Amino acid sequence: MKTLKYCSLLVIVVGFLNSCATDQDDYIERPSQSILEQRIEELYGSKESLILPASNNYSDIPSDAKNSITEAKVALGKFLFHETMLGENPSRPEGRYTYSCASCHHAAAGFQSGILQGIGEGGFGFGNHGEGRVKAPNYVEAEIDVQPIRSPSIINSAYQDVMLWNGQFGGVGTNAGTEASWTVGTPKEVNSLGFEGVETQAIAGLDVHRLVIKEDFVLNTEYKELFTAAFPDVPQEECFSKLYAGLAIAAYERTVLSNEAPFQKWLNGDNSAMSTDELKGALLFFDKGQCYSCHSGPGLNGMEFHALGMNDLAGENVMTVIDEATKKGRGGFTGNSEDNYKFKTPQLYNLLDVEFFGHGGSLKSVRDVISYKNNAVAENKEVPSSNLSEQFVPLNLTEDEIDLLTLFVENSLYDPNLKRYQPESLPSGNCIINADSQSSIDMGCM
Repeated sequence: MKTLKYCSLLVIVVGFLNSCATDQDDYIERPSQSILEQRIEELYGSKESLILPASNNYSDIPSDAKNSITEAKVALGKFLFHETMLGENPSRPEGRYTYSCASCHHAAAGFQSGILQGIGEGGFGFGNHGEGRVKAPNYVEAEIDVQPIRSPSIINSAYQDVMLWNGQFGGVGTNAGTEASWTVGTPKEVNSLGFEGVETQAIAGLDVHRLVIKEDFVLNTEYKELFTAAFPDVPQEECFSKLYAGLAIAAYERTVLSNEAPFQKWLNGDNSAMSTDELKGALLFFDKGQCYSCHSGPGLNGMEFHALGMNDLAGENVMTVIDEATKKGRGGFTGNSEDNYKFKTPQLYNLLDVEFFGHGGSLKSVRDVISYKNNAVAENKEVPSSNLSEQFVPLNLTEDEIDLLTLFVENSLYDPNLKRYQPESLPSGNCIINADSQSSIDMGCM
């Protein structure tokens, strides 16, 4: 009987010790929810400061004071953004109606381009996520619509008041005092309308990318009712225009938010949304990795410009000359030598589907970017060391820490359902994104 009692007691004691050991192991190996919460509260005041609103919660999405977000505007803008029938001003006749805004900013590539250098008109094919787009057979490079820099994402653009890598679009806020650079006769002149960057880029981009709003097209399609619903107080003779099309596109772009990413779910109270290693990576992001010093707010972006010495577009696949203004980034726009080689801090959501990083696409993965910043050795020898950002310094992260940080950025900041922002069909009946023959085959739109 004594032996039985002794064995029972031993089982209880061993079980208790094992339980304590397990709890202790968990405590050591897993960064607790509370530690991460406490760190975010130290930086931002509360977890809520980093939450992206629901895409239909228009009152909570940052908007332009001159362009309120409404359901009707968003519906119109979503169609126009993907509408290939706006391709009315091609350099070659065979390019007509084959391209759209989405040619270089589509859901399959995190609303960036799936290739190193996005192609609007003059592109051919799509592949699975835009990686199969190439120069169309009959085009020469001078006829193709390509940019001398990587296509930035429109995701979370509501949290940016100026747009593009050099921030040249936007007539208020960050660009106050840059009026001398709003050159008449160039797209930058659109800044004089006084809109924020999202609206300014959307308006200017229609001309830049050979897209046209034709009144007869609007009048003979569902677009007539869509424009009228979006802008009920605007006379018809003004409504069916580049200006109001751009405002609708901007309203739509502001709703493209990665609010279904695991990190967002965690911020909203789902403590199981991120794995143990993802929590460790998040803690590195907001602490030792110092990512938060540039990437902040709900969009994890920034409105500052930094020189990190990354290379410009280069290689045999580049289809344009990289001019000096583009190389100088912010300085190429402002004309201020102190701004030379500085580029705007991008947002960090949905990078898992991206294959080119940096303004010149010189880095090939999220891990490459983190390693590059960890080592803090400029790859572009044209950038003087005196221009490099003061924050471009070695971080002393270990290889394991780089892996954890990469996991957080790639997985925790990945919204798996961006196609909800893409229409299934268009009022015109034309193919969405691209409508050249090969893209139509690739995307099953015949």
